[in-house]
Formats: sequence, structure tokens, C-alpha cells
Amino acid sequence: MKKRWLTTLWLLCVLFMAAAAHSQSHLPAYPPVVPGHALHFPRDHGAHPDFRTEWWYVTGWLQTANGAPRGFQVTFFRSRPPLNQTDPSRFAPKELLFAHAAVSDPTLGKLQDDQRAARAGFGLAEAAGDDTNVHIGAWSLRRDSDGTYHTVVHAREFTLELTLEPTQPLLLQGERGYSRKGPLAPQASYYYSQPQLKVAGALTRHGKREIVNGTAWLDHEWSSATLDEQAVGWNWVGINFDDGSALMAFQIRNKAGSKFWAGGTLRRSDGSIVTLPGSAVNFSPRRLWRSPRTGTEYPVAMHIQAGNLTLDL
Repeated sequence: MKKRWLTTLWLLCVLFMAAAAHSQSHLPAYPPVVPGHALHFPRDHGAHPDFRTEWWYVTGWLQTANGAPRGFQVTFFRSRPPLNQTDPSRFAPKELLFAHAAVSDPTLGKLQDDQRAARAGFGLAEAAGDDTNVHIGAWSLRRDSDGTYHTVVHAREFTLELTLEPTQPLLLQGERGYSRKGPLAPQASYYYSQPQLKVAGALTRHGKREIVNGTAWLDHEWSSATLDEQAVGWNWVGINFDDGSALMAFQIRNKAGSKFWAGGTLRRSDGSIVTLPGSAVNFSPRRLWRSPRTGTEYPVAMHIQAGNLTLDL
């Protein structure tokens, strides 16, 4: 009896290991980000479903008809989880989509925000591959053939309906779109920006629809790598200057809170571009705010050195 039980247990272990090995063999093979890879448009405005992570990030300032300032942010994320790629079920979450949107109003003293999440498929959530066209339900971000973006967000406390029109060429970050995020070559992303977007549209809150206009910045980034194990935080800024110039700068922090990796790109008002090495970029918090709910500290005033630029925000 004992021998039969041991034999059964051994067979179950063999079957489990075989099933695990089969599952492992069908996990996604994420493509690496490599230097020298040329980005091609409009194709690279679209989704890259083979890669692990991707996002389209829009942030900007708006003004109402009476000049009142409003900030906004709309982000769509795409993720390819490490699941068996041969699963034939249409319900298998082989691609996940997330979205987050926020509106800031200085008179409120807090963010109004909302979010969505869904697995791709069934026409309910999709990220197209030929150009920017991503949606989760009624939330969407799409790009026309002339380069104009449109975003619609129906959130709990607000509705955004915005058109974002390019006024400048794309800005490839890093080495022609290859952006390092750590000391190892694979610790990188493909990354480009669309600064100085001209924004027009409407913001609806509390049943009141206001016409707004302003400027915005769009980032599109995709990668298969995760940050280095020493990296625990990330500071980033995208600034549209009044003279038409634009700055992107970032600093990845280590566990001690100091700089682990950094970089940036400056497009001057004459159109010339300066790539900023990590040694030329520094973020120094000047004032922190502690969340009463989580105890986490967030910088609310920052001193930034980016090449010859010195900024206090």
C-alpha cells in the first residue's frame, strides 16, 4: 500500500514538473531594447505588443475662457504579462491596459482623478499597432494621419475632450530614441516626445462645460526591461518654455535617495538639440510633503540642474 502511494506521488510530481516546464516554454520571449534600432513612423506611434511595458503619457496646462489655470494628465499603459502564450481562451489576459487621468485646480487644493483597467479584447479595450489608437471603454487617445491627437476621458468628477496639435517635430530621446535607464545596455527603453502641443477643447465638471486651451507634452515609451534592483524612485520633468524650447530631464534614485542614473534632452528655440549626460542632470528636493494617509514623502519643490539650465520649481 505504501509503495503504491509513493508511486502515485512520484507520478504526480513528474506530471506537475512536466506541466510547469511546458508552461515555462510558452512564456513570452520579450524582445530587448537595443542601441542603433531606427524608429519608423507612423508605425512606432502605435502599440508594440511583443514588449513587456508601454505607455502614452500626456500632461499639460489649460486655461478657461476667463483665464483660470487648470492642469491635466492622461496616461494609457499597456502590459504583456508573463503568461502562457498558447492559451487558446479569448479570456486569457495576454495583454492588459490601464489608464489614469487627473485634473488639478488650485482653488480646490487637491487632484481630481480616476482610472480604468481591462484586458485587451472583445472591442472593449484595444491598443492598435499601426498608429496611436488606444481605448478602454469610453476613454481614448488616438492620432490622426496629420499628427493631431484626440483624447476623451469620462471620469467620475470630470470629462475631458481635448485636441492636441503638434507645432514641432518629434523629439527622439537618448541616442535617436534609445534611452538608457541604468548601467547595463538592456536597461533601456525606446522613447520619443512630442513637446509644445497646442491644446483646445472642453473640460466639464459639476455639469458645467468650459472651453479650454493651452499647451501639453506627450511621451511614448516602451521597453521589456525592469529598473535595476538598486533603483527605487524616479523624478521626471517635461517643460515647454515660452520661447518654444523644450526640456526633458529625469533622475532615477537609489535606496539612499541619491542619483543612480540620469539623463535628458534640450531642444533650443532655434531647433538645435542637446543630449544631456547623467553627470549634467541633478534633481534636489527643496520641500517635501508627507501624506497623512501613507506616511510617504513627496517633493513639492525641486531644484533642477540640466546642463546650463538652473530651474527652481
